[in-house]
This record gives sequence, structure tokens and C-alpha cells, in this order.
Amino acid sequence: MVKTNKLNVFNDPIYGFIGTPNELIFRLISHPYFQRLRRISQMGMSYMVYPGAHHTRFHHALGSMHLMTKAIQVLKVKEVEITPEEENGLLCAILLHDIGHGPFSHALEGFVVKDLSHEKISLLFMKELNEEFGGQLDVAISIFKGDYPKPFLNQLVSSQLDMDRLDYLKRDSFYSGVTEGNINSERLISMLNVVDGNLVVEEKGIYAVEKFLMARRFMYWQVYLHKTGLVAEQLLVRIMQRARLLLKQGDQLSASKPLLFFLNQNGALTFDQQILKTFSELDDVDIMSALKNWRNHEDFVLSKMCGMLLDRRLLHVKIKDQQTAPQKLNQKLLEVVEKYDLSEEEAANFVFEGEISNKAYNQKRQAIYILKKNGRITDVLKESDQLSLKALSKTVTKYYSCYPKEAV
Repeated sequence: MVKTNKLNVFNDPIYGFIGTPNELIFRLISHPYFQRLRRISQMGMSYMVYPGAHHTRFHHALGSMHLMTKAIQVLKVKEVEITPEEENGLLCAILLHDIGHGPFSHALEGFVVKDLSHEKISLLFMKELNEEFGGQLDVAISIFKGDYPKPFLNQLVSSQLDMDRLDYLKRDSFYSGVTEGNINSERLISMLNVVDGNLVVEEKGIYAVEKFLMARRFMYWQVYLHKTGLVAEQLLVRIMQRARLLLKQGDQLSASKPLLFFLNQNGALTFDQQILKTFSELDDVDIMSALKNWRNHEDFVLSKMCGMLLDRRLLHVKIKDQQTAPQKLNQKLLEVVEKYDLSEEEAANFVFEGEISNKAYNQKRQAIYILKKNGRITDVLKESDQLSLKALSKTVTKYYSCYPKEAV
């Protein structure tokens, strides 16, 4: 049943007005589990670099759903069979695809909850909501898991060219002000088609695909993996690790109940209904509140890192094609040990290294197929005349090292 209440329309800065297609979608958006996404940053700590990047997972989920409605319309015009149940399943699946993200999205993934990705937690939320909504999410869950007999439905939700990626590239580009990441999502969607149950792009859309892949590469290296955002997120992880260690040693840290619950967990968790509810109460606000409390803690390492993050007095960071010489980092480590009378283990919170990698186009995971005018299906790499595009299918790895500038 379609609701006509004018309040069921969201004004989005990217696409304009986004409506709620039916009552189920409206009720899902209104649910506390989904409303929590208003308090989960889409781009983690990237606002440290791009001040406008304060948009949330709530924005992104609505935008992805909007693009999905457009994709469904395009495919139906091209006589691709999508039943009302499948259409509703697609909209619910894409709306809820990121509902399992924790505080600051990817920044703390794998730390708050060990060995459980946000996709798996999203699925747990979907199953819980399915119970609450009397099985109305059965098709959505099947599509999300990739179990549904029509592969292209899952590919619209999760693939190399899904509605998730089409929205976050355009949205993150807009809010960060990085115009090079902007993509023509309407053009890409208008070129979609289905052959033998799989999603393809018509030959006329190949240049839009090329621009999409180039934009994705640019956004990763210029925005998502920007060195300042990277060191901020590394500090955040180390703050949480230090807090967990202090709690284990018997320190009474002040923090919200949900945050303390997960910090006190040292192994893998078996998610039951109660733990899922506790996770649903955890968001960016818990983390920021804790940082403000802990900056005055008697533990030098914890308080110093919290102050550095809150005041944006971050570590010096270098990103290179080769690893930093071990003796250089060791020298930096010893300087911190001597200056602040810390153990080497404690000083390692301020001097560390790591690696980052990205592949803009993962051909093995799921290729982007081009439908030629003669009906043949080929991989986009074979049809593209851009040498740079072929390079995007290779993994690029870089190495970072972080240490104090003048003094910690």
C-alpha cells in the first residue's frame, strides 16, 4: 500500500526528492536500527582532510535506494522481468545493505567486533527485522546473500557496478568537494541490460564505465586512502586498543555502556539478539564522547592520542612505493621512549608502519560485461581502448610510516 503523506519524501542534495515507494520501506526507514545510520559517518575520519565530508550512512542508503528505483525502471522498459516481489526485495536489500556498519564505518571495522564484517552484521540485522516484519524481507535476504535464482538482482546490490558504488562515488565526491570523482550515474544506469540472467552494459555505455573506474581509482588514492585520513583512523584504532588493554588491566574507564561492553570483549562474539541490540546502540557519538573523557586520563599514551585526534595534531605520515628503512623507524621509536619514559610497546602507538592497497577493477571477483551491438558479450578490458584502464585491474600497494613531527 503506497502512503501519500508528503512527509515521506526526503530532500537529497544529490538527486533532489527521494520518495518512499511503499509502507514497508517507510517502516524500515523509521526503525531505530536504520535511524542509527544518521549517527554513522560515511567516510570515517576523512573530514579531517575534507571538512565537508560529514555525511552519513543514512544519506548513502537512501541514495542507493533511489538509484535502484531508476535501474528497475530502465530494465523494465527493456522488458527484463522483475516481479513486484523482486522489486520490493531489491529496494529493501539495497536500503539495508550497510545497516551493519559500526562507528566511523570502515575505520573501526574488525576492531569493535572481531572476525565479523559489516556485511555479515547487516545480514543479522536483516534477519532480525524479517522476524519483526513477518517474513516480508525473505526475498531481500535471498538477493542480498546471492542465493536468488536471478543473478542480476544480486549484481544490482553487490558487484563491480552496483547501486552502492554508483551512489557512494557520486556522494563522497560531492561532499568532499573532489570533482574528479564525480560520475554520470544516470548514464550508466540507462545503459544497463540483462543477458542470460547477468547484468551487462550496452556498448554505448563503455565510456561511462571507463570514467566510473577512473573516478573510483582517483577517489581511493586521493580521498579514501589520503594520508591524513589514514593516520587519523590509525590513531583511532590505537586509542581503542589502548582502552581495551587498560580495561583488561583493571582500569575503570568512563564510556557508554555499549562501548564498554565491546571493549571488554577480547575474542570472537556469538551474536545473539541481545548483543545485536547492544551493537545497534553504538555509533560515532559513543566514540567521540569517550575521546573527550579520555583526553584527561592519567595514562599518558591514551590521553595523548585522544588529544592529538581531537585537536588534529596528528603524527607525521609518509606514503611511499617502498617500505621505510627499519633503522629509521627504530630511531624514531627510541626517541619517543627516551623523551617520555615509555616502554617500546607503548611508544609503538606513536611510531608505526603499514601498507595499503587498492584495485579499481577486480576482474576475477566479477567482471563488467559489455553487450556489443552484434549481441556478443565481452569484458570491458577487451573493449576499452584506454591503456590506463587495463592498469586499473592490477593491485597497487603502497607503504606508510607514521611518527611524531617535532614532539608528541
